Amino acid sequence: MTAHFAKLWENMVDIVPQRIAVVQGDERYTWQEYEDRAARLAGAFTEAGLGPHAKVGMYLYNSPAYCETNFAALKMRAVPINVNYRYLDDELHYLLENADAEAVVFHRSLGERIARVAPRLPKLKLLIEVDDIDDDEGGPDPVPNAFAYEDVLARHKPAARVEPQGDEVYMLYTGGTTGMPKGVVYPLDEFTQFFVAGYPPMIGMPPIENTTELLANIRAQADSAGGLVAMSGPPLMHGTGCWLGLMAPHMLGGATVLLENRGLDPVELWDAVARERVQQLIIVGDAFARPLLRELEQAPQRWDLSCLKLMISSGAMFSTEVKQALFEHLPDLTIADLLGSTEGGMGQAISRRDSPNSTTARFMLSPTTKVFNEQGREVTPGSGETGLVASGGLVPKAYYKDPEKSARTFRVVDGVRYSFPGDMARVTAEGELELLGRGSNCINTGGEKVFPEEVEETLKRHPAVEDALVFGQPDERFGNRVVGVVSIAPGQSATATDIITATQAVLAGYKVPRELMLLAEVPRAPNGKADYPAAKASFEAAQGD
Repeated sequence: MTAHFAKLWENMVDIVPQRIAVVQGDERYTWQEYEDRAARLAGAFTEAGLGPHAKVGMYLYNSPAYCETNFAALKMRAVPINVNYRYLDDELHYLLENADAEAVVFHRSLGERIARVAPRLPKLKLLIEVDDIDDDEGGPDPVPNAFAYEDVLARHKPAARVEPQGDEVYMLYTGGTTGMPKGVVYPLDEFTQFFVAGYPPMIGMPPIENTTELLANIRAQADSAGGLVAMSGPPLMHGTGCWLGLMAPHMLGGATVLLENRGLDPVELWDAVARERVQQLIIVGDAFARPLLRELEQAPQRWDLSCLKLMISSGAMFSTEVKQALFEHLPDLTIADLLGSTEGGMGQAISRRDSPNSTTARFMLSPTTKVFNEQGREVTPGSGETGLVASGGLVPKAYYKDPEKSARTFRVVDGVRYSFPGDMARVTAEGELELLGRGSNCINTGGEKVFPEEVEETLKRHPAVEDALVFGQPDERFGNRVVGVVSIAPGQSATATDIITATQAVLAGYKVPRELMLLAEVPRAPNGKADYPAAKASFEAAQGD
């Protein structure tokens, strides 16, 4: 069978039809119900004139509708397009126009933005609105010319299943903090096969070579009670949440648990883990782990979390100290700290209570990952050389409609094709990858290079610091000076001077922030990633006061 996510998910209906596929609060859908709803939505897309390779925008919060829209598009050989629900008119219009979106499924609470940009999208054929508004409490009116989601499902028969042709693509939009969003394009068969081979070992299963073997394994266990239960803390609109909290677990007939709140609520998350017996939890580094840990420390006996076996993190630094503290409350937990980006995976750090990794931001290199210096030569392990991380193996085809950025990022070195997402690193004498940070964020101060992530991790080791971001500001003498913003942990107190003084004891002088601003909360995106533009704006606004 061709490796194709939708075909694998359709097989789940035939193998485990009554097993739960999607849960959010009181909403629960079996695999049979889930596939039926997705097929009806696919029928609506087809009736509107969408065909293979058509782009379907998902301007949605975490919800069953997000899962169903993603499934429906893939079922009909179309391309689901993730849309950041924080985008306002200009960003939203840019992404949907750039993607050539022919349909958009959106939450009604976001509808006013859709209503303003839709007239400027010439390829748009269909708008479908998911109602998330209590009319008794007021809210925006339905969008003109948009069809109600549940009405659409009720009016359409399930579309017939179609066979993939091998030319399907998968696309995920990324970026927006260092430029306009970019659509990263993968061949869907290669993308699916990557997860077929790599995901089962990650969750403790034996390696699986192909989809035939995968389905045989699931059939053999179809009569066993339950199945994999996964939950994503970050939004599905980002790769980490969608790939590891939805698409890969569904490949094994697993259930996806969705949180109802649209921001991180640690109590809600731990309640859901305990109630739904979640086995695999997706987070994004310290931005999620620290609040979750604090809740466990405040109420260590509140939840039975013995079900939770694996915590997967990607996209942000995950401090060793926080991992070790989590093991005190979750002794049977395995933590997989993945180094990767939308453009490719590069390494991982696996930690357990009896074998924790000792250093933050050190990863085992994947066999296809290299680090190349400015001359294009592979760096020597243990030499201290800094270079760009190059990810081999599964490499995207391109950025959608951007040949210039594609040529810069996806390059051939010594006959091998690599992705260069922009991460800087060294390789230790032991062969580990020591991540320094994204090159575009590097601060040049007086001729010295400072990587913000290294300084941020040092700041967060101060007992009073909850979170930190570091960046450069123009300086007449040094070109740039290192500055930052920090938030104080609940129940703690410290001044900016206290934190800077403590940092001076462990970092070279040129790396120490010259100024720090204390904020109630350090700016981050919903997926936990750093929002450097917002942090800089807060800092500069205070300087002008």
